[in-house]
Amino acid sequence: MTGRPLALVVEDAPDQAALLRRYLDREGFDVFIARDAESAIAAFPEIDPVLAVLDLILPGISGQECARLVQERFPDCFLVISSVLDAADYPPADAALPKPITGSDLHAIVGRVRR
Repeated sequence: MTGRPLALVVEDAPDQAALLRRYLDREGFDVFIARDAESAIAAFPEIDPVLAVLDLILPGISGQECARLVQERFPDCFLVISSVLDAADYPPADAALPKPITGSDLHAIVGRVRR
């Protein structure tokens, strides 16, 4: 146990997942990567994320449905939607992180998590 807060990343693109892991690690988070919503949901009993970054376009269960399930299971988790879709199409969340993701955009969101 590191004592660092946990971030859940649900992202099927390996390059995007690696980028988010690198940025979140720099921000002081341990990172749990799930390649699809099913993997994230299966991990729910083992994790307690303070931050979740969800892609909307996923294989299987949609990012929208995954967002709803994260909000149900972890109501205090800061939910961030990250997608190439128009932000107007994002489900309700605490923050939007449109792609392409930048370190400065993520840093600004993490600042809101820590408040």
